[in-house]
Amino acid sequence: MEEIKTDVLIVGSGGAGLFAALHVYDNNPSLNVVLATKGLIGKCGCSRMVQGGLNVVLNPDDSVKKHFLDTIKGGGYVNNQDLAWTLVNDAPATVHELDIKVGCFWDRAEDGKIHQKAFAGQSFDRTVHVADLSGIQIIARLTDQIFRREDKIKVLEETRALDLLTTEEGDRVVGAVMANIRTGEIFVVNAKVVVVATGGAASMYKISAPSFDKTGDGMAMCFRAMAEFVDMEMLQFHPTGLLAGQSRLSGSVLEEGLRGAGGYMINGLGERYMERYDPERMERSTRDRVARAGYMEIMAGRGTENGGVMIDMRHLGAEFVEKKFPGMCERVHDIGKDLAREPVEVSPTAHFQMGGVKIDIHCQSNLKGLLVAGEDSGGVHGANRLGGNGICESTVFGRRAGDAAAALAEQEHLRPYRQEQLEEIRQRWLKYYKRTSGVDIYTIRDEIKTLMWEKVGVVRDGKKLEEAISRLDELLEMAGIAYVYNRTLSSYNMEWNDIINVTNWITVARMVASAALLRTESRGSHYRSDYASTDNDKWLVNIHQKNKGQMEIEQYTKPINAPRFSVEDIRKVNPQY
Repeated sequence: MEEIKTDVLIVGSGGAGLFAALHVYDNNPSLNVVLATKGLIGKCGCSRMVQGGLNVVLNPDDSVKKHFLDTIKGGGYVNNQDLAWTLVNDAPATVHELDIKVGCFWDRAEDGKIHQKAFAGQSFDRTVHVADLSGIQIIARLTDQIFRREDKIKVLEETRALDLLTTEEGDRVVGAVMANIRTGEIFVVNAKVVVVATGGAASMYKISAPSFDKTGDGMAMCFRAMAEFVDMEMLQFHPTGLLAGQSRLSGSVLEEGLRGAGGYMINGLGERYMERYDPERMERSTRDRVARAGYMEIMAGRGTENGGVMIDMRHLGAEFVEKKFPGMCERVHDIGKDLAREPVEVSPTAHFQMGGVKIDIHCQSNLKGLLVAGEDSGGVHGANRLGGNGICESTVFGRRAGDAAAALAEQEHLRPYRQEQLEEIRQRWLKYYKRTSGVDIYTIRDEIKTLMWEKVGVVRDGKKLEEAISRLDELLEMAGIAYVYNRTLSSYNMEWNDIINVTNWITVARMVASAALLRTESRGSHYRSDYASTDNDKWLVNIHQKNKGQMEIEQYTKPINAPRFSVEDIRKVNPQY
């Protein structure tokens, strides 16, 4: 088996992974970095799919305190306040680096300054952008910078991590077992530091927005390695996922800037239904409320014939819409509709996980040698992420992960991994090739999507969550006895890769459903129809989870981290749903 030794292994090539690699290099160019990406660098993942932009305080009339309070309020007050404060304080330097050093071509106002537009849930227009295709610009320019440093940053494309390797004590990560998708070969990367930045698992829902290669791999690996998790019940549904029948475009996001610019949400009866749910902010309400409002309109029988609602931009003028949102107009045009001239059917779509591995402000997990950045981590966004804070988190904490990884790699020596653990992991994933019969993984895949949508979706209740948890446990066992029809270890064996994807989906889904059952209130993206109110007396806590062995979930609560906005002040707010 091939073995690669390196100083830093980074798994994932979105905004967090790319920025981490650059900052390791820029801190110490003598360090060796291996950057592994499941697809093609610059062409895969969800950072590239970011449309709206990045939240940052640039205007003198704005302030980091305002950005912080917007983030905390949007997050239902259960954010880790140290992480949220770090996000808003580091954002200006991050955007400056993207502008001056990385080379992003931000849209400019008439005075030449970086243009900032409105996004929902914010008290100030602070979202910097490149039209409505911001992610493509950010990832393209970051990728260019990676290529400029290819003497020390080794990129492994179409390579996935299978599991993390640890020392004998189990408290330190020392590398990962990897699979080359192009050849089917399994190999090892032994590293002083591992950075996990692979993204979440929202693709496990029937209607979802993420790229197809984003299947919660990093979260699942961290869970199996005994990392601690936080806020896993908090999974965001974007309110405007395109409805396009059986097309792969179904669920893809129509960006929040459409509502920020003044777009209307209307139901099948032609009503602006947000008057019923948030009459003050209307369509500019937070994502959780707009998504839930759309879902409730559909469930009340006021949806469209295709089971959706509509976004209507006509009143803003076709010329304005086509100029400001060319990417969205093109996306809608691909399904034969005209965003600038007619209402377009949309639905809530599973979009982003606020929960993830528990980290500190330097991206350090509870396991030595394991840093986690971006959507794989939890705590920054609390119960709901504001639009524009996602790519902000990826880039801010990607930079921090790179800085921390460089410092750790300079201090640490390369430690050996356990050969018996390596062999156990290798056999765990190769066993599927050895069977001549078993469960069809695609039957399990389709059931998970429907199960999560119907029982762990936009609106939840205890009975459905209990049913989901029981069935997910069964599905995890079933996935363990799946088999590969083509039993040759070969290049691009997508059936084998889908077994890994589905296993990781279920691993993450079990954490989401279990935490959702435990939190008997409604807050942010987590809405319980049987506990419809927000309970600040009992639930100003975070739910923590760990693998206590044999894939069983241990969970417990801890009071929120509130050094800047006190629990007493939060109790006075007491938002009701």
